[in-house]
Amino acid sequence: IMNNKIIGVTLIIAGLIAAVWGYNIYDSASSQVTRALNGDTPMEAWVGMAGGVVGVLIGITRLK
Repeated sequence: IMNNKIIGVTLIIAGLIAAVWGYNIYDSASSQVTRALNGDTPMEAWVGMAGGVVGVLIGITRLK
């Protein structure tokens, strides 16, 4: 049971870090220029934000 809690907390922390990293890429100056010119968002931003959310959700289920 203790291992599940450790894994859950680790996943939540890693998920938050990944989500913040993805948002930082999304909000960067070069990304804003790219979005303004052709409407594309860097794939790393989506992967970081989505992966972070999934990691947090899995981590929360491990804590229960």
